[in-house]
This record gives sequence, structure tokens and C-alpha cells, in this order.
Amino acid sequence: MARRTLSGAVALAAASVVMAPTGAEASPPGTKDVTAVLFEWNFASVARECTNTLGPAGYGYVQVSPPAEHIQGSQWWTSYQPVSYKIAGRLGDRAAFRNMVNTCHAAGVKVVADTVINHMSAGNGTGTGGSSYTKYNYPGLYSSYDFDNCTSQITNYQDRGNVQNCELVGLADLDTGEEYVRKTVAGYLNDLLSLGVDGFRVDAAKHMPAADLANIKSRLSNPGVYWKQEVIHGAGEAVQPTEYTGNGDVQEFRYAYDLKRVFNNENLAYLKNYGEGWGYMNSSVSGVFVDNHDTERNGSTLSYKDNATYTLANVFMLAWPYGAPDINSGYEFTDHDAGPPNGGRVDACWQSGWKCQHAWTEIKSMVAFRNATRGQSVTNWWDNGGDAIAFGRGGKGFVAINHESGSLTRTYQTSLPAGTYCNVQNNTTVTVNGSGQLTATLGSNTALAVYAGKSSC
Repeated sequence: MARRTLSGAVALAAASVVMAPTGAEASPPGTKDVTAVLFEWNFASVARECTNTLGPAGYGYVQVSPPAEHIQGSQWWTSYQPVSYKIAGRLGDRAAFRNMVNTCHAAGVKVVADTVINHMSAGNGTGTGGSSYTKYNYPGLYSSYDFDNCTSQITNYQDRGNVQNCELVGLADLDTGEEYVRKTVAGYLNDLLSLGVDGFRVDAAKHMPAADLANIKSRLSNPGVYWKQEVIHGAGEAVQPTEYTGNGDVQEFRYAYDLKRVFNNENLAYLKNYGEGWGYMNSSVSGVFVDNHDTERNGSTLSYKDNATYTLANVFMLAWPYGAPDINSGYEFTDHDAGPPNGGRVDACWQSGWKCQHAWTEIKSMVAFRNATRGQSVTNWWDNGGDAIAFGRGGKGFVAINHESGSLTRTYQTSLPAGTYCNVQNNTTVTVNGSGQLTATLGSNTALAVYAGKSSC
């Protein structure tokens, strides 16, 4: 969730994070750790995309927007104001959700559900599934006794109590320290688990004590389920992301903020020790992203509007062995509040404003690269001191990125076996000689990526 109020409306912002349980690994379980975040896609469209694109490309996970019944309205943030825990939102009903999970599983893709458990709504009315509610009363679910006593907005991020007991942008704040609330939230998550969900992104985790979340997680039918928490880092703030790593993965927002600065204003050469070397959380507990639905709107990170720079940042993220990557896939917007085209129905990528970043050739091809190079350390780093870099992933892969204003021709030293490889960035072949050397010309703002097992294009 974001900390802002949008024009004339209360907006909830959610970031995406999945967490791992007892082992608290940042990477989701399994051999494929890339998540496609299909923001505000309806469940039927997600199901089709799992079959047609995500499974074949090697994505390990798909993250879907909150499935619970929510306030009415076309804006995207209505999804983040639940009014009941029925699956009855804009994106589809219970049957559509169950079918989506089963279809994605058949395609080899696991499902992460974005879950909103910190709060309910900011007003009164009838929800998308017909439930009547007022801000502090949700018949059959919660009453005024289940909310925190602080009914004013969060104003002081240096005060833990203010951050965790008061209201995020005016949303009714659940008292997650209360037994009934913990049991009820766990019941909702267990219902999603019964439908086959493989993990959760916990929205606004920062606004709930880590111990409360640990208690809720302990009540799940699978207490070790993949669990990704949204905890935005703020220097000097009372609540810090590292408090939550015992529950599972935590999103490392600094990764995305710094990528924007480096790609726009500094030198890619600085990325040589990106990750823990920059003071970030341990790779094993970090969820990373170039952008998410909040940050692409508030300008704190790169976004699709940055074109080739955005593409190259995603290529770098997928090639670099730090954290578990989310690929944000949303839709074009000029109005920050605007909800999804066609109410979330995606008839085809790159139509009706759907951006489908997860399917851009340069990004999609790097998912298989990441899977093929998993577990390999960085080798053969090269940079020109500026905006051209290259590095290997052991003897399994090699990447070069040219973010300079002109083309670059050079011979790179790799650790790859001699042979012919497909540069998956543009589907041309390159040759590695017996000394492990590769000669290539990269145009401005293009990349090269080759990996073992991919010899033909």
C-alpha cells in the first residue's frame, strides 16, 4: 500500500511481496523464482496467460490482484478496500478463481494471491458481491470492537504505534493483536489455500506487527506457505523491513529506487556489487522488482514509460543473482486512479492499453536465462566505467548491456564452453571460441544474453 491519498478518493496502494515461511527464503520454493504480477487482470485472462505464455516461458509464479469482495468503483484501488472475504470482486467469482488456479497449475505455474488483511474500507455502501457495510461494521465478519482504537490517519512514521495502530489513508485498521481477528484472517487465507493457492503477498505488512503476522501464519493449514510481505524501507523509521524476515520474504524497495537512479543518472558500472553490497537485506529473503503498481504511479521507480531504459533494467534484474524477481505487468495510464481496461478482461496483449511487460521478448527471454543459470555466481565482470557492462553466470550464461548513446563492439571473456549460442535478446546466433571469447556489436540501449542449452534461435 502506498501512503497517499488520491484525488478526491482514498487510495490504497499495495506493493507486492511473497514470503517464505520457516526457512524464510527470499526465493520462492522450487527451481523457478520469477513471478509475473498480472496487475488487475481478471481470473479468466490470467488462466489463459498461464497456458499461453507464463508456463512456456518458465515463469514459476503468477501473482493475482486481491480476490476478496471490495468497494464498488472503477478505480484500481477499490480492489484494496475489502468489505468481506468472499471471492466476489471485479476480477471474478469463486469458480473463476478456482479454474484459474487449476489451469495455472496445469501449465506449471504456481499462484500467489495479493491479500489485504491490514484493514477494511474507508466508507459505507454495498460491495461488489452485494454485502452491505459501514466503515467499522461488516455484518457477519467484523464489528467496531475488531478495529484499532486509533481512528485517525497515520501521520508519524517515527512512531511505531502510529504506523501500526492508526489508519493508512483513512482505511479502517483491523486489530490484528485480537484473537478473533487473527482467527478470521487465518480463515480467509486457509480458504484460499483450500482452492490451491501457493503463496500470499501480504499488502501493507508494515502496518501490522511482525508478531501478529507470525501468529496468523502459524494458524494456516500450511504454515510454511510462500509468503511475501510489503514493507517499504524508510531511513530512520520506527518499523524496518528486517523485522519481518522471520515470517518469509520481504520486498526490498531500495533495489527498485536505486535502479532508477543508476540507470537514469549514474553509471551501470556501479552495479558490480549490487545487493547486499549496497546495504540491502540478504538475497535469500528479498523480493525485488523494477516497478510495481504503486511505484510506477508515484514516480519513485522506472516504469513502462521509460521504454528501453525500463527494458534493460528488467534484463539486468533477471540476469543478476539477487532476490526473487517480480515482473510488473499492468496497463497504460494517464489518470493515476484509472482502473483496468475492460474491467480486467485482457483479450490480447498490447491492445486496449494492456502493456504485458511479462511478454516483451527482451524480458520474457530472460526468465529462461535465469532458470538456466540458477545457483551460478557472477563471473567475468566487465565495465567501461560508464554505462556498458557485461558479466557471466559461471559456465552457464553471459550477459552484456549497452546503455550508452552509441553502439559498442568488443570481445568479451566468458566462462562458457566453445560453441554457437542464441542471443535471446534479438534471436541471432553468436559464437564462443575455444578460449571462451565472444565478439559482438551492441546497439545503443540493447543487450546480449546467451546461456548453455540454447544454441539455436
